[in-house]
Amino acid sequence: MSGEGERTQSQTVKALLSLRELILSGALGAGERISELAMVDRLGVSRTPLRTALVKLEQEGLIEEIPSGGYAARAFEERDIFDSIEIRGTLEGLAARLAAERGASPMRLAGVKDCVSAIDEIIGRGAMSAEDFADYVPLNARFHAMLLDLAQSEPLRREVERATSLPFASPSGFVLAQASLPESQRILVIAQEHHRAVIDAIQNREGTRAESIMREHARLAHRNLQLALRSASLALVPGAALIRRAGG
Repeated sequence: MSGEGERTQSQTVKALLSLRELILSGALGAGERISELAMVDRLGVSRTPLRTALVKLEQEGLIEEIPSGGYAARAFEERDIFDSIEIRGTLEGLAARLAAERGASPMRLAGVKDCVSAIDEIIGRGAMSAEDFADYVPLNARFHAMLLDLAQSEPLRREVERATSLPFASPSGFVLAQASLPESQRILVIAQEHHRAVIDAIQNREGTRAESIMREHARLAHRNLQLALRSASLALVPGAALIRRAGG
């Protein structure tokens, strides 16, 4: 890649990350038009990388084209988020079924079991602090990534990545909000039982069971969303400013 090409790519990544942060933090409000000229000055990038970043964010679902031209940050109804979580659960269920039907090597299964054991250690600390939840998030994300690896399907991987591009649709979308919720420990214990059960189903080549477990597992995110919407902890969810509450 030429020096000019590398610079353009670097600016695109910078614009993408910066715009995403502005949107998720609420600095750009839902429905607010994103001015290209203002963003060029604000982010210190040229227009071509900025436009590439805007197209990417539209594909992710964080922004949408508006009739007057250009883009604006999207607002999300509660139902939109429930649907996004349901789509993720359906795709992860398919991943679990494929992993069971195609067979997973003992080495790969051992790696996933080690991840589950590491999560056990965190949950076993008892009443979890915000720091404990911060330790849990990357391990939970790792578990879901390793499960997807077991499916051995690149097309499915791409679809899952697309489905989880919205922060509140990801496996850990509402985990940090749980830190202040009294039901958090019980929900994490249930989630961990799902982790163990799906690995057992995959190891025993039980595709239908594995699929069902992961679809049910995603429903825990539904519960976390409902709890967060009824508490001040919603502010801990990335992109919370974009969520339009029912009746709000």
